[in-house]
Amino acid sequence: MKTGTKHLCSSLMALLIMICCIWQVAGQTANSNKRTNIIFIIADDLGYGNLSSYNPGSRIRTPFIDNLARQGTRFTRFYAGSPVCAPSRCALMTGYHMGHAYIRGNADQHLRPEDTTLAQRLQARGYVTGMFGKWGLGEENDSGAPQFKGFDYFFGYLNQRHAHHYFTDHLFELKDKQLRQVQTDSQYSHDLIMDHALAFVREHKEEPFFLYLPVTIPHAELLLPQKYMQPFLNPDGSSKLGPETPFVQKAKTSYHSQAQPHAAFAAMVTKLDADVGRLMQLLKELGLDDNTYVFFTSDNGPHKEGGADPEFLTATGRSVVLNVICTKAVFVCP
Repeated sequence: MKTGTKHLCSSLMALLIMICCIWQVAGQTANSNKRTNIIFIIADDLGYGNLSSYNPGSRIRTPFIDNLARQGTRFTRFYAGSPVCAPSRCALMTGYHMGHAYIRGNADQHLRPEDTTLAQRLQARGYVTGMFGKWGLGEENDSGAPQFKGFDYFFGYLNQRHAHHYFTDHLFELKDKQLRQVQTDSQYSHDLIMDHALAFVREHKEEPFFLYLPVTIPHAELLLPQKYMQPFLNPDGSSKLGPETPFVQKAKTSYHSQAQPHAAFAAMVTKLDADVGRLMQLLKELGLDDNTYVFFTSDNGPHKEGGADPEFLTATGRSVVLNVICTKAVFVCP
């Protein structure tokens, strides 16, 4: 067996072990008044080298995610199920590696009726389940739609190509067992996604919940409100992370132009880190921090789309690397 194949197979086994551990946690009832909450955060195309907890030399500082690493466990031999979005997320949700998973590429394939997800397992054990962000495994009313795959609540993108654009005029919401399209007035979608995720935690603080938070940043397009960019700009508006190579939109359907991609990417990672901090602070305020497992990961490592420059920003992880940080150790990775 080649070394790379061996590492991938062992990492997939680690994924299965982790899911089994989560299911075991979900079944505990005898010795606790309330079962442990589970939060699983997935960044989109984040390289492990972008996190200062994994790469002290990173140009981007991530203090809140670093704090997760200090409190919990860093997994340094953990691999994604696939080097691209949809199959990697399919592997996570179903526990299948690419030899058995139905979704094996970023094509128009959706989960089938016979594909059982982690959310369905947890829902069957009495967990309230919410997903906020990018699904990418099913469309509005087909067999892979969130309402058929174990989620009580959803807000975000169904289609992964739609999720490439942050200032969209609509997203989808699942509430009261009804999935519908909602208008967003082209607000920054990540902020809307985080607002819904935090509201979900507040509303279900008294019952066991599974929060699946597949945020869309820092995937291309590298576009976000100017207020988040400001810390990475000089007083004259130039980038603090120069030299910059502007990215120019090639067609109306492609990623939006970005004159300062280094600064934009750094701002997106910083925004993600701050929102992890907001979530952890909310858990503390609600008294849930000692009864919640929090996982942080990326779906498939860094990208070079939309003007992203992983070498400059020291996103040194290979495209198949998936790193997980949790606030409590579910198992110890050797």
